Amino acid sequence: METTITSLIEELSKYLETAQITQNETLLEQHSKDESYHAPHKPLAVIFPKDTTDVQHITRCCSQFKVPIYPFGVGTSLEGHVIPNQPGISVDFSLMNNIVEINPEDLIVRVQPGVTRTQLEKELKKYGLFFPVDPGADATLGGMAATNASGTLTVKYGTMRDNVRTMEVVLANGTTIQTGTKAAKSSSGYHLNGLFVGSEGTLGCITELTLKVFGIPEHIAAGRATFPTVHQAIEAVVSVLQAGIPIARMEIVDEDSILQVNQYSELDLSIEPTLFIEFHGNKSGLAEDMAFTEQLFSDFDCTNITFESDTAARNQLWEARHNLAYAYVHGYKGRKMMITDVCLPISYLADAISHARLMLDIYGLPGGITGHVGDGNFHIVLMFDPHDEQEIQFAQELNEKVVAYALERGGTCTGEHGVGTGKKKYQQQEHGEALTVMRQLKQALDPDQIMNPNKIF
Repeated sequence: METTITSLIEELSKYLETAQITQNETLLEQHSKDESYHAPHKPLAVIFPKDTTDVQHITRCCSQFKVPIYPFGVGTSLEGHVIPNQPGISVDFSLMNNIVEINPEDLIVRVQPGVTRTQLEKELKKYGLFFPVDPGADATLGGMAATNASGTLTVKYGTMRDNVRTMEVVLANGTTIQTGTKAAKSSSGYHLNGLFVGSEGTLGCITELTLKVFGIPEHIAAGRATFPTVHQAIEAVVSVLQAGIPIARMEIVDEDSILQVNQYSELDLSIEPTLFIEFHGNKSGLAEDMAFTEQLFSDFDCTNITFESDTAARNQLWEARHNLAYAYVHGYKGRKMMITDVCLPISYLADAISHARLMLDIYGLPGGITGHVGDGNFHIVLMFDPHDEQEIQFAQELNEKVVAYALERGGTCTGEHGVGTGKKKYQQQEHGEALTVMRQLKQALDPDQIMNPNKIF
C-alpha cells in the first residue's frame, strides 16, 4: 500500500498544488476520528480540493489506483462516518466553502459543501432569510446532506432531504451529475436527491448544493414547560401535534440533562422534565397558538410554562439546548460519550422514552434523555468509562435494546445521525430485502468500492 499511495500522490501532484496534499502527522491524526466513540484510524494522506475539477481528478486517480476515499467536513459526525477504517485518503472540503449564490426571489441558495451552518446563517440574515436545518454542531452543509441531518426545527421545516433542491455530485469514476433541479417539484425520473442525501459519501462526493431557504418569521416566541414526569411531557407533545398546532420546535430535556445544562450554561432552570418549545408566525396567530398549547399542557399536569419573545432570551434558551452534548462531556471528564438515536411513530414515543429511562436505571450508567420529540426522534446521552470493559458492554447493550424497541414498533435505528459503522448491524432487520437493492445501487455506482467503504453495509 505504501508504494500505491506514493504513486497516487505523484499522480495527484500533476493536477493539484503541493499545499493541497499532505501527510503531516498532526493532520492525519485530526482526520482519523469524529466526535463519536468509535476507534480512530489515520488516513494515508489528506487532500484539500478547491473546486469540482479537483474532486474529479481525485476520484479518477483513486479509481485508477483502487484507493478508498473518505469525505471529511469538520468531523462532527457521531457514528464514525469519516473514519478511514481501511487504508485510504481523507478528502477535506474545508477549502470549498463559498456561498455561490443567494436568490431571495426564488428562496434558494447555492453553496459549496464546506460552508458551515452558522456561516450560511450569518449571510442569509442580510436578506431576511434563514436555513432551518440546525443540528447541534456547526456542521458543514455537505456533511449534513450526507447524513440527512435534522435538528430542532424539523417538526415544522423538515430534514435536509426536504430542503435540498439539487446537488452536484462527483461519482467514483469522476463523472459529475446533478441530482435534481431548482424547481419546487418534479415528476421527472428517479428521485436522485433522495438517494444521495443520506448516502454518507458511499455513492459520490457532494461538490455543490442548492437549498431551500425561508423568510425570517414576523414573530417568534419560545418557551419552557415543566412536567412531573417525562411520560406526561411526551403525552403533551402528542396532544399538540394531534391538535394541528403549527409549532416550530418541541424538544424534551429530562431532569439529568437539565442539571447538566444548568452547570454548563450557568442557568438556574427547575430540575424537572422540560419541554423547550417555539412558535413562528404573526402576532395574533401566535397568541392563539400559545394559549391553546398552554390549555393542552394543563391536561397533563404541566407545573409551569413561561414564554420569551425577547431575542436574547430565546437565543440563550436554544444555545443551552444545542450545547447539551458538550455539557455532558464537560460534566463527566474522562468519560466517552455515546448518543443513541432512534425515531418512532409518535403514538409509541412516550412508552419508548419510558423504556429508555428504565434501561438507563438498570445499567446504572450516567446519562440523560433529550430529543426532537415533535417528530418522534429522541436520544440517550450515555457517558461511559472507555477503560472499563463492563461499562463499554453495558453501553452497547443499552443501545441495542433501545434500537430493538424502536424497530419492533415500525421505527428506525437512526433518525438523524446516520448509519456509519455504528448502526450497520441493524440494517438487515430494518430494511429486509430493500437492503439488497441498496447494495446493488452501491455496486452499480461504485464497483471498486472506493467511496467511504465499510459504511452503511
